[in-house]
Amino acid sequence: MREFENIVIGRSSIPALMLTILLMMAIVAASGIYWRRKHKEQTNLRYLIAGAVGFMVSARVLELGVHYFCIIMDNPVSRFINGNTAVFVLYGITMAGVFEECGRYIILKHILKKDRTPENAVMYGIGHGGVEIFAVILPTFVIYLVVAVAFSGGAAEETLAALKITEDTAAAALPFVQAAASFDYGMMALNVVERLLAMLSHIGLTVIVFCSVFTNRKRYLTFAILLHMLLDTLPALYQRGAVPLWTVEIWIALWTAAIGYAAVRFYKEMKAR
Repeated sequence: MREFENIVIGRSSIPALMLTILLMMAIVAASGIYWRRKHKEQTNLRYLIAGAVGFMVSARVLELGVHYFCIIMDNPVSRFINGNTAVFVLYGITMAGVFEECGRYIILKHILKKDRTPENAVMYGIGHGGVEIFAVILPTFVIYLVVAVAFSGGAAEETLAALKITEDTAAAALPFVQAAASFDYGMMALNVVERLLAMLSHIGLTVIVFCSVFTNRKRYLTFAILLHMLLDTLPALYQRGAVPLWTVEIWIALWTAAIGYAAVRFYKEMKAR
């Protein structure tokens, strides 16, 4: 437990974490409010809600259920996947692409049968990306903020007791506490930009999947799955320590631009019809 006594919370950690949380919330709120006000007649809030529910069901229930067996549990399948970087990456990007894009397709085709407008496809994408921020990303930063505030008091023993960090959990908690202590404005900018790109990619992929429903051509669904897989390739490699972080950020920016370009073209074609 001595390692925690040497932890010093950076001067910018707490304000940077607070700004990160506020800016991520602003991304979601501004996206939804702007698009709804601009296209009030062509949009329905059902699509926003459906996007949020669709992400939770496809990515956080069904996909995580498969991960539990294939990654988390100790069995021959998980040992094979975790023991081979190429297999791990291929498995991860395939599951993400198939579950999220097929989830969008099923909901847009079989549940949301009314008000099928390109504008509503964007609303669905905002709901999908927005709930990922609120349900998956923000809780981590809130915990970082709580940890940073707690350790800023300087009384290590009392802080460890308050956070319920014991000898058994110290090894797992230490990297988390160190990350909160070292958080700064540069990391804030990196995380906010990454979430903005993620939101744009979710919107773009939704428009492409919606085009598959709109035109009744499943090849666009396949196209969306492949784009999603390509987008996630370097992040998956980064999880294995195979590539540096800066290459991941460039990769994500490039593929988000490619997804955006394709989505804008599909959007305009659907509007022209």
